[in-house]
Amino acid sequence: MKMQMKVAIIVIAALVAVSVVKDVAIKIAVEKGAEMITGLRLTTSGFNVGILKSIVNIKGLKLYNPKGFTDPVMVDMPEIYVDYDLPAILSGTTHLKEVRLNLAEFLVVKNKDGRLNLDSLKAVAAQKQGKTAQDASGKPMKIKIDLLKLKIGKAVYKDYSGATPSVKEFNINIDDTYTNIDNPNTLVSLIVVKALSGTMIANLANFDVGSLSSSVSGSLASAQKAAALAQSAMTTALAGTTATLGGAASPVSTAEGAASEVTNTAKKTVESLGGMFKGLGSSKE
Repeated sequence: MKMQMKVAIIVIAALVAVSVVKDVAIKIAVEKGAEMITGLRLTTSGFNVGILKSIVNIKGLKLYNPKGFTDPVMVDMPEIYVDYDLPAILSGTTHLKEVRLNLAEFLVVKNKDGRLNLDSLKAVAAQKQGKTAQDASGKPMKIKIDLLKLKIGKAVYKDYSGATPSVKEFNINIDDTYTNIDNPNTLVSLIVVKALSGTMIANLANFDVGSLSSSVSGSLASAQKAAALAQSAMTTALAGTTATLGGAASPVSTAEGAASEVTNTAKKTVESLGGMFKGLGSSKE
C-alpha cells in the first residue's frame, strides 16, 4: 500500500512538473509569436495549459504601444481561450480549433508628433501591402483558425497632436463569430477593422481602414453569414411559438396560462436550437 502511495505521488509530481514546463514553454511561444506578428511588446499575467485537454487559457494579455507614446497599452485583453490541434502544431502548422478573444479596450493614439500607434502594427502594414506574416526564418507562417469568437467592449481615441489633448470613447460592444482564418495578418487586421467600425476614429485619426476592410472581406462575410443563420433559426422558432399559442387547440385561456406556456415553449426552443448554435457559439471547456 505504501508503495502504491509513493507511485501515485511520483506520477502526480511528474504531471505537475510537465504542466509547469509546458505552461512556460507555450507562454514564451505565444508572447514571441504575437510580437513577431504585431511588432510590439506583449505580456500576460496568467497562463494555464490543460494536461489532458488541448486547451490554453490566457489571462491579462496586454499589447503595448511603441516608444514615443504616452499611453503604455494599446490593447487590453482580460481573457483568451484557445482549443488547439497538437498533432498539427507538432507537424509545423498552427491549427487552432477555436479561439475566443475578449478585448476590454482598444486604444488608438496619435502622439504629439502626429504619429499613429496603428501604423506601428507590422500585420496592418503587411496586410495593406498584400504580404503574409513570416516566421523568424522568413518563411510564411502557417496558421488555421476554424472558429474565432471576438468580443470588443470599448474603443478609445486619444489625440495629443493639438494644443490640448483630445479623448473620445466609444462603447461598441462587438460580439462576432468568424470561421476559417488562415493568415495571422488577417486576424490582426480583423480586430482593427472591428474596433474602428461604428466609430469616428478612422476619420478622426485619418487612418485608411478601407484597404484593411477589403483585405478581410472574406472573414467579415463569414460573420454576416453566421449572424444570418442565427437570425433565421430564431425567426423560425418564434414563428412556431406563435402558431402554437394562436392555434384553436391551445388550452391556454388566461394571461397567466399564456405566460407559462410561452416560458415552457421558449425553454424547449432553446434546447432544440442547441445543436444548431454549436458551430456559432462557444464549445465546452
